[in-house]
Amino acid sequence: MGELKAPSTSILEPGATSGFATTKFESLLAWAQKYSLFMNPFVTACCGMEFMAVSSPRYDFSRFGSEAPRFSPRQSDLLWVVGTIVQRQAPILKRIYEQMAEPKWVLAFGTCASSGGFYDNYACVAGLDKIIPCDVYVPGCPPRPEAVLDGLMLLQDKIQRGDRTPGIVKPRIDPVQEPTTALVQLRRSRSSAPPDLKAIK
Repeated sequence: MGELKAPSTSILEPGATSGFATTKFESLLAWAQKYSLFMNPFVTACCGMEFMAVSSPRYDFSRFGSEAPRFSPRQSDLLWVVGTIVQRQAPILKRIYEQMAEPKWVLAFGTCASSGGFYDNYACVAGLDKIIPCDVYVPGCPPRPEAVLDGLMLLQDKIQRGDRTPGIVKPRIDPVQEPTTALVQLRRSRSSAPPDLKAIK
């Protein structure tokens, strides 16, 4: 009988690059994290109706693996901040964020959560990033469900790449360059010129 040999092991020295198995495991872990987002909705204002529309059967984000809301921050890893944040809610929101386990992500839903919106007063917080870090901003008052799904897919892409820099959902089309969007054109035609008062007299 031959002698039993101990299996060869390769030990990474400090400062050495990670091997093939380590990088593939990190990619697999990121893939699992991006398709198993347990969300904690922090809904405060009128964007709540748009949030319900996104979770309805027509736009359901269950196909992205994030349909199960967890109303306990200890069981969730994605914080949806939906609507206006006032100064009295800011400490509560920060406490919810601190109770979430790592890794955790934040999505700002709508203009009020992103920048304070049109509430330029002492009572409202001018943006979510004044309290907690934010990963994806979805602008709009309210944002369309397609924009929210774009924000969710952007967040999934950032999780897969390990990117923690803030991202902003950009519009799919530029309404200024698209004349078919029925925007009001502020040019005066000849037929709308004011009548000649001398001719009336």
